[in-house]
Amino acid sequence: MLIVGIAGGTGSGKTTVVNKVMEKLNKDEVIVIPQDAYYKDNGHIPLEERQKINFDHPDSLEFNLLIEHLKMLKKGQSIEMPIYSYLTCLRARETITVRPARVVLVEGILILADSGLRDMLDIKVFVDADADDRLGRVIKRDIVERGRSVLMVLERYHDTVKPSHLQFIEPTKRYADIIIPGGGENQVGIEVLLSIIEKHL
Repeated sequence: MLIVGIAGGTGSGKTTVVNKVMEKLNKDEVIVIPQDAYYKDNGHIPLEERQKINFDHPDSLEFNLLIEHLKMLKKGQSIEMPIYSYLTCLRARETITVRPARVVLVEGILILADSGLRDMLDIKVFVDADADDRLGRVIKRDIVERGRSVLMVLERYHDTVKPSHLQFIEPTKRYADIIIPGGGENQVGIEVLLSIIEKHL
């Protein structure tokens, strides 16, 4: 089993890179584990407080569970992956059954920030993009997917997203084996990553 970590800032194009890699591989040979599924359940906090949570901080994630699940997949065992809602900031009671595959793509902003998780990754990728481009994508996504207004998105960007990016995400670039500048538009970078994966397969 090859475990590929795909990190990068919010709105950098990680999901586009993942989708383009998925397009080229046999569906039965690859699975995606999104970091977003492993945000801690915040049921003990009132809704108003939950909406102020900084999702760009490593403390918001349950890395131990993600590592445990990757170890299970490596042993050939299926996992029950959590389902997390950004609207309620809670985990659903339901889970998604994920079966092992030859390639596991672990995708998320903070996956290179935890040393235990980094040790599990065979290939570490950092998707890099200009801050203005990332902000534009974040505004579009948060309005459509997370029900936020432009003002809410901009406030959150300046209060938590930008400082956390500089403190926790940008520094993890030094751990990457491959850096893909320009996000999902960088066809050469994606082809380099694909050739390494296909070589393994």
